[in-house]
Amino acid sequence: MIRLLLNILWLIFGGWLSGLLWLLGGAILALTVVGLPWAFAAWRIASYSFWPFGREIVWQQDAHPVAGCMGVLLNIVWFVFAGWYIALSHLIVAVVEFVSIIGIPFALKDLELAKLALAPVGRTIRDKP
Repeated sequence: MIRLLLNILWLIFGGWLSGLLWLLGGAILALTVVGLPWAFAAWRIASYSFWPFGREIVWQQDAHPVAGCMGVLLNIVWFVFAGWYIALSHLIVAVVEFVSIIGIPFALKDLELAKLALAPVGRTIRDKP
């Protein structure tokens, strides 16, 4: 019940904007064949951005070693060209949210999104038990 309430408040007070921006970014990346791996990662982040409470971000355990190496390379390219400033924007929003007591749970989720924005390839989102 609390997760539902937090998710609804999150969605009303800015989660929809974050999710839409991640969806738009994924769509732009998908327009190029080269950007497809990052597009899928952006869409996973968008789903988390819309409804983050009761879900967690985990590394994919079933990745093949070659795929793992490719994921590291993709994350390095992502970090250089997009990850650091997207993470910075989530960090700035989190600092503003930390000002009020009510905003602390939302700030913690924005910090998770900032961490995810630094290296999104190879991560998956699952429901918390």
